[in-house]
Amino acid sequence: MHLPPYTTLHVTVDAGIARIVLDNPPVNVLGGTLIRELHDLLARVRDERSVRVLVFSSANPEFFLAHVDIHILDEMEELKEIADRDPHLNLFQGVGELLRHQPQVSIIELAGTARAGGAEFVAAADMAFAARETARLGQTETLMGIVPGGGGTQYLRRRAGRNRALELLLTADAVDADTAAAYGWINRAVPAAELHAFVDDVARKIAALPPEVVAAVKRVVPPDDLSEDLRAEDAAWAELVSGDLPARLMTGALERGAQTPEGERSLETLMRAVAADV
Repeated sequence: MHLPPYTTLHVTVDAGIARIVLDNPPVNVLGGTLIRELHDLLARVRDERSVRVLVFSSANPEFFLAHVDIHILDEMEELKEIADRDPHLNLFQGVGELLRHQPQVSIIELAGTARAGGAEFVAAADMAFAARETARLGQTETLMGIVPGGGGTQYLRRRAGRNRALELLLTADAVDADTAAAYGWINRAVPAAELHAFVDDVARKIAALPPEVVAAVKRVVPPDDLSEDLRAEDAAWAELVSGDLPARLMTGALERGAQTPEGERSLETLMRAVAADV
């Protein structure tokens, strides 16, 4: 199949598997270009019967998707066309819901860190496998004065249960792969040295099935309808993000090194220091 020359995605297709490597240095933030290119790719492969599995990994072993780009609100006018495609979803929910309803089986190969919008992307996929020694997942939005706005509240509640979702949302702590697996956030933790081969084996087994079988399984195990809950999430996010506090917290985070490798390695500590000064 023919694909355009993406700048933040490296895509190869072989034996029914599209392998998609996310590459938006330095820390793989979910920015405007990456959002546009994900929308374009998922639309192009949606009706491609030769593709039965989508495997997402990262070009940066430390960061799968750090989080949504803190500067993204400055790009909203350029992203308006994408944001307007579904009037019932905001821009960030649109990414996760597009992936969640994709006809292909989507698999995350998580070697490094995924926070906030990155963690939402992981939870939107059909399956996720993570490196035991190096992977981390966190919903850190409350440290920025907001709630998750890309489906995270609802994805977490259904995967981990209300009590664990509240823990993860309100502590904003990043958890390791074993904890994420125990909570149901991901399928399982795998030794880092075995992760790529393990995911490849899962993908190959699925891709070897007849296309109509894969389609039937996805049809009879459908994603939940989250429409009302996502509207409530968006309303809560929009109310908070329009206030003064998130802007001050995000500015402070950038000044202290957010969206650099050094700052992102201990983002929770960085954000708590910012909050103490605001």
